[in-house]
Amino acid sequence: MIAVTAALIGFFAFVILRVTTPQMTTLFTDLSVEDSSSIIKDLERQGIQFEIRNEGSIIMVPKDKVTRLRMKLAEGGLPKGGGVGYEVFDKSDALGTTSFVQNINHLRALEGELARTIRAIDRIQAARVHLVLPERPLFSREAPEPSASIVVRVRGSLEAQQIRAIRHLVASAVNGLKPQRVSIVDEAGQLLADGAATDPEQAVGDERRISFEKRMRKQVEDIVSSVVGSGRARVQLSADFDFNKVTQTSDKFDPEGRVLRSSQTREEQSMTADNNGQVTVNNELPGNQQNNGVAAKDQSKKTEETNNYEISRTTKTEVTEAGRVNRISVAVLVDGIYSKNEKGELAYQDRTKEQLDRIAALVRSAIGFDQKRGDQVEVVNLRFADAPSTAPIGEPGGFLGMLQFTKDDVMYFVELGVMMLLGLVVLFLVIRPLVKRILASDEVAAAISGVLAGPASEEAAPAAGQALLPGGAASAIDVATIQGQVHAQSVHRVGELAERNPNETVAIIRQWLAEPAK
Repeated sequence: MIAVTAALIGFFAFVILRVTTPQMTTLFTDLSVEDSSSIIKDLERQGIQFEIRNEGSIIMVPKDKVTRLRMKLAEGGLPKGGGVGYEVFDKSDALGTTSFVQNINHLRALEGELARTIRAIDRIQAARVHLVLPERPLFSREAPEPSASIVVRVRGSLEAQQIRAIRHLVASAVNGLKPQRVSIVDEAGQLLADGAATDPEQAVGDERRISFEKRMRKQVEDIVSSVVGSGRARVQLSADFDFNKVTQTSDKFDPEGRVLRSSQTREEQSMTADNNGQVTVNNELPGNQQNNGVAAKDQSKKTEETNNYEISRTTKTEVTEAGRVNRISVAVLVDGIYSKNEKGELAYQDRTKEQLDRIAALVRSAIGFDQKRGDQVEVVNLRFADAPSTAPIGEPGGFLGMLQFTKDDVMYFVELGVMMLLGLVVLFLVIRPLVKRILASDEVAAAISGVLAGPASEEAAPAAGQALLPGGAASAIDVATIQGQVHAQSVHRVGELAERNPNETVAIIRQWLAEPAK
């Protein structure tokens, strides 16, 4: 009895403590050792219950206090996120500090701030940044270029766009650093981006092609899924891009468009006389020429005209940027039609050619199909390996939809249900048999006491029987037979009780034997 009572008290104490214990939730995750130690000291100072998990990287606190604690810790600058930022200058003594120490502190602060910023990006759990900022040597015209190396711990994998974003982020924060000089390594030692001077246009081109294919695939899948049903279509799209940059210049002359640009006219006129071939001084002197008769004369006239015309000219320069789509290939796989037969089972049926042609026409319109470009679109109807469920799960509506239970709430109710079930099991399998046995012991003791008191009652029985019976009938009844039957019934009853409860019977007899005689 003592052991059972102690066990019951312990069990119900455990149930009460478990039910009254506040529900714990996550305060912070992925904490460094320094941040975890600082947060624990602050919680102990405030007297708030907490739990430590995953070697101190996760701290759990009561759910009703998590929001207030986060704001309170943020006011104190916790968590710091590991590393040292610009707060390194808050506690340093500027007086007497050398320039070398200041440069080292500036480098540490810059690396710490960059690491914190990188950790704010999705999928990145931790980051560490190393910067190399070489000084310009004396008497040197060229300064060495700075470089950076980053080690990240990620959840899953980083996309190409995120890697480029990290490189440009670090390059923009450091003076003179180029994105090509930033190398990134993950926790597994895999090189995500090298520090070599690679061609950035090629990386941009690959990223553009991947983004184009992803966007077009989503558009095609959305429009096909709206026809055949959600999850009943698979789309694969491949785009061939031309990343060559072409510059083309052409000149066009219009013969009909003539314009007079300049005009020049020149006239020459000369006249000569015949003097019989005599050349004298008198003839050459002016005013001494005498016309002795009619002399022969020679006259000449020359006219020149030059016109310059401008012909209409058109100069056209075309620059075709890299990233032209040469060809698009689309493969669409759609499932058939499922309907219930007479037995209530799902029956598969292929789609008609007319439906497939309509789906293909929708796909061509979605991708901007160009036959001259060589685009290809294939729509095939095949049965999927997994058939659709007959009863799709929808969002709960009505009262259940208004409850909005979270996972923690569901687990809390399940825990309460298990505790209540264990309590009922203990009540019916332990307490109920124990109480029933105690009550049976009292019943046996009362029966044995009645048997021992039987002779006195038997002596009074004949007198009572004679008083109740009429005078003529009382003499006809055998009083001895009645007394024997009553005695036999009492003994039989006591025997049955003793057989059913032997331990209690022995205890009662021992108690009687131990009592002093009266």
